[in-house]
Amino acid sequence: MKLKVYGTVNDSIVDGPGLRYVVFTQGCPHRCLGCHNPKSHDNNDGYWVNIDDLLLEIDKNSLLDGVTISGGEPFVQAKSLIPFVEEIHKRHLHIMIYSGYTFEEIISLGKDERKLLSLCHTLVDGRYIQSLRSLSLRYKGSSNQRIINIPLSLQQNKVILQDINEYGEFINKH
Repeated sequence: MKLKVYGTVNDSIVDGPGLRYVVFTQGCPHRCLGCHNPKSHDNNDGYWVNIDDLLLEIDKNSLLDGVTISGGEPFVQAKSLIPFVEEIHKRHLHIMIYSGYTFEEIISLGKDERKLLSLCHTLVDGRYIQSLRSLSLRYKGSSNQRIINIPLSLQQNKVILQDINEYGEFINKH
């Protein structure tokens, strides 16, 4: 199985808690003004990578706390991301995913999108809005975006937000 990506980062500390491997998927329908990765928008750009090659890179770094999937828009490639995320689960790493779609929109997109969502631990949702940008926000770009505990949200059938403690770790908000 292959993914179309804009790029990867082997050791990020800004895309979620702890040390993370980040996959930036290629292709995004949102095209938010001021986007952090505008070159990831065009579906015709980027390059194809084999999921097994990504997993080999992840396996080389024993210090990783998690994997972050960003974009572009990851849910555009939901079907291809499912086997990748299933393999990440076997490695017992935290899985964080960013999306311009809201949690509610993802639930209504389709079967593959719901499946991908259900395999991840944390979602940062919502389109980036440049006028709501703040450098004081951790793990998100604009104040409209939410950090969501996916398993609890799916279990309780409502959005359960997560907050971040002084160590950059997630804590649940009620």
